[in-house]
Amino acid sequence: MEAANSAHGGGAPEVANIITLLNSYFHESSIVSFLHHWENPVFSVIIITGLVIVARMAARKRALIPGKLQNFVEFALESLDNLSNEVIGHHGRHYAPFIGTLFIYILVMNLSGLIPFFKSPSSSLNTTIGLAVIVFIYVQYTGLRRLGPGGYIFHLLGQPRDVMGWVFVPLMLPLHVIEEFIKPMSLSLRLFGNVFGEDVLIGAFVTMGILALSFVGSPIGIPLQIPFMLLAIITGTIQALVFTLLSTVYISLMLPHEEH
Repeated sequence: MEAANSAHGGGAPEVANIITLLNSYFHESSIVSFLHHWENPVFSVIIITGLVIVARMAARKRALIPGKLQNFVEFALESLDNLSNEVIGHHGRHYAPFIGTLFIYILVMNLSGLIPFFKSPSSSLNTTIGLAVIVFIYVQYTGLRRLGPGGYIFHLLGQPRDVMGWVFVPLMLPLHVIEEFIKPMSLSLRLFGNVFGEDVLIGAFVTMGILALSFVGSPIGIPLQIPFMLLAIITGTIQALVFTLLSTVYISLMLPHEEH
């Protein structure tokens, strides 16, 4: 039974997903090789498709007395809307769709690795850097639109108010530009490190559970990984919330002060 394998051919154990299992038995197939090479984007597309289907179902069957699905979706949207308003202020609702989509997408990605034969795309640095690039572009776009080109450049200059402020502009400009890149990138590294670490830990205990019963030829192992899977539910939710909350703060810092 191949319940765990080495991540990307390296030494870190990782629970096998459906694509890696297919690649083990049908590695000569060009389709399976393609899916194996692009498994993180493939799982990301599956998650996005699932979220779109759930959203469509919740929106299409709206009722005055909501059912369980509509009730859950409305509660989630209201909570994310409150988060935007509390951090950004009275204009927070304008940014709630982006912030809410970001949180739900990251949360589902983090937890999808706990589903048998699935994988957390957020355990890949490529995925988390892609999220950081999206946040960076959105924050800069928000700054250009709300501040105007002149105000945006003035923000990057450090908003000098006196002679000494203008003297330090050659120093502050590159520092602010670098800071704008570093802020979302630090989020991507934190998210990747935590989710990847959780997956490796679970994979290690799956392997230990299998080895513990290997001497009797058991096809299954002792489920030593269950406590860590429960812990991963909590930490995966926290990591999604941290990424979203700090992204909301970055948006808030880019807005004119009177909009806070």
